[in-house]
Amino acid sequence: MPDPKKPEELNEIAGGWITERKNTQIPTFLKFAYIFIAGGCFAYFLFFMNGDVNHSTRGNLVRQMNQSTHSSSSNVFMYIVAALILVFAITAVVFAFKKTHDD
Repeated sequence: MPDPKKPEELNEIAGGWITERKNTQIPTFLKFAYIFIAGGCFAYFLFFMNGDVNHSTRGNLVRQMNQSTHSSSSNVFMYIVAALILVFAITAVVFAFKKTHDD
């Protein structure tokens, strides 16, 4: 007769809204997905920080909008936002590759 299964040890997070098996590791593909997704978001933000100014039909309108709405500190603010994106991306990747521990 087969042994009865012992109950799984579950870890509850956020007051029971999220449950996971104890000692569960993050899949490797997901760890690298964090890098690609965060890098893609950062690159997209840098390339299109001032809009799609090189588009064949709407590029002229975007350039006119930029001229009427941008101030001298607009690019500084956008680079600060890009730095925050980079900090978040680095934090997410470090957290994903860090060894897990059970409390």
